[in-house]
Amino acid sequence: MPGLYLLAILVSAAGIAVIDARWRLAAFAAPVRTLAAVAIGVMFFLAWDAVGIMTRAFIKGGSSLFVGIDLAPELPLEEPFFLAFLCYLGLVLYAAALRYLDARAARTGTDEAVSDR
Repeated sequence: MPGLYLLAILVSAAGIAVIDARWRLAAFAAPVRTLAAVAIGVMFFLAWDAVGIMTRAFIKGGSSLFVGIDLAPELPLEEPFFLAFLCYLGLVLYAAALRYLDARAARTGTDEAVSDR
C-alpha cells in the first residue's frame, strides 16, 4: 500500500508528541529551541545522506510502502520526515532521561542534578 511508511512515521511522531505534551519534555517546554534542534539535525542528516548517495553507499531500494515521490535520486519523500522524527525522538528521550536523573537525585537527597549541567 503506497504511503504506508510515511503514515507509520507520522503516527509514531504523533505518539511521541503526546508523550512530550503530557510531560512537557521538548517541543511543549521549549518550542523554538526544539524546532531549531530538529531543523539542524535534519539538515545534517540530509547532508550525510547526500554524501552516502553520491558515494553509492546509500540506495533507496524498491518498496511498495513508499509514496513514490523522490526529492532527489535515491532520496524518497519519506526521508526528511523520518529524520525529523528521529531528531525529535532523540530530544524527547534526552529530556526524559534528564528529568528522571533529576528526580532520582532529589529522592536520594544528593546534589547530582543533571539539568544544571
